[in-house]
Amino acid sequence: MTIALDGHRAQPRLPGHWPAALSPEYLALIDVPTPYLVTDLDTLVSRYTRFSAALPGVSTFYAMKCNSTAEIVQTLHRHGAGFEVASIGELNALQALGVDPAEALYSNPIKPPAHVAAAHAAGLWRFGFDSPGELRKIAEYAPGSAVYLRLRVDDSTSVFPLSRKFGAELSGAYDLMLLARRLGLRPYGVTFHVGSQCANPSAWRQAIAAAGTLMRRLATAGIRLSMLNLGGGFPARYVSPVPSIEDIAGVIVGALDELLPYRPEVLAAEPGRHLVAETAVMATTVLGREVRAGENWLYVDVGAYNGLMETQQTVSGWRFPLWTSLPHHADEPCVPFTVTGPSCDSSDTMFYGVSLPDSLEVGDKLYIGSAGAYTLSYASAFNGFAPPTPLFVGEPGAGAR
Repeated sequence: MTIALDGHRAQPRLPGHWPAALSPEYLALIDVPTPYLVTDLDTLVSRYTRFSAALPGVSTFYAMKCNSTAEIVQTLHRHGAGFEVASIGELNALQALGVDPAEALYSNPIKPPAHVAAAHAAGLWRFGFDSPGELRKIAEYAPGSAVYLRLRVDDSTSVFPLSRKFGAELSGAYDLMLLARRLGLRPYGVTFHVGSQCANPSAWRQAIAAAGTLMRRLATAGIRLSMLNLGGGFPARYVSPVPSIEDIAGVIVGALDELLPYRPEVLAAEPGRHLVAETAVMATTVLGREVRAGENWLYVDVGAYNGLMETQQTVSGWRFPLWTSLPHHADEPCVPFTVTGPSCDSSDTMFYGVSLPDSLEVGDKLYIGSAGAYTLSYASAFNGFAPPTPLFVGEPGAGAR
């Protein structure tokens, strides 16, 4: 649903990089039951444009898994982005919105055979892999396709490391590419992933160095790669500062110039969180406020199971910028709260010791910023509580839907 509201002004002292279009005064005008997730498409366009400008010559393939709502996909498609899929379901969603499968990358290293066959039949021709078994699968179900190898790289400086599950060791990468050629596949490229929400620009430099080593060795076997895919991991701002995309891009560009034996025809990246996280605010209503063993508890109508699962996935918890509907929030005395969801599961608790106004009561709204990534895509209706309603503002010419 796209909504249009006028007459708002920016609320001062908002935390983080809160979209100016989604100030608390603006959100107060939205007459939709909570929970809802409202996305500013103008902010999305701005972030995509800034990402592209920072990495000239790098083609953007948006990671569908992060947030696949039609409005986001259509907006990015209109502005020239490609897409990265992890399943035939994601590819089918792109097709329904008019995206040519030939413009997509299928980067999931381990895929269901039926998905490979269906994607190939639809016209997708580039498949990621990291193992001999996956190569044989692709050769059988998508013969003649172009394949790109996912390298295992150091992702220890990211919030969500991914290398334990996926990635081929550099020591075996050369033989895998030769196997691809023997199987009648086209050794097309190399990719890596420095881990989700990576705040260390040097991680990309180290990964590019590994890719360069592989490219150099493959050249001795007559294999010249057409693509270097920088993967994802580009961070978004939540509460703590992160490097700017310009800072990260500076390291990447330097590494491309210094560490590769040649420049592949296609340079690609798969941002997800970086593009969409800061575009959206989750709105939720206070259902209850209690004191338990001297601790202030705030019960709200969205929880981990229907939108905030990332708060459960790190040892230290995942912090989001928070604000409330209280008109003088910035001047209110604050106390620490434990913020928990609506379900009967006691582990459905998202925030511990967060500072919020002491005057919060049942019926007040809690606004959760930087909520555009991995919220709707993770959400379920556990315990009968519905996922947040997606709302959209901005992107001139989109109209009301």
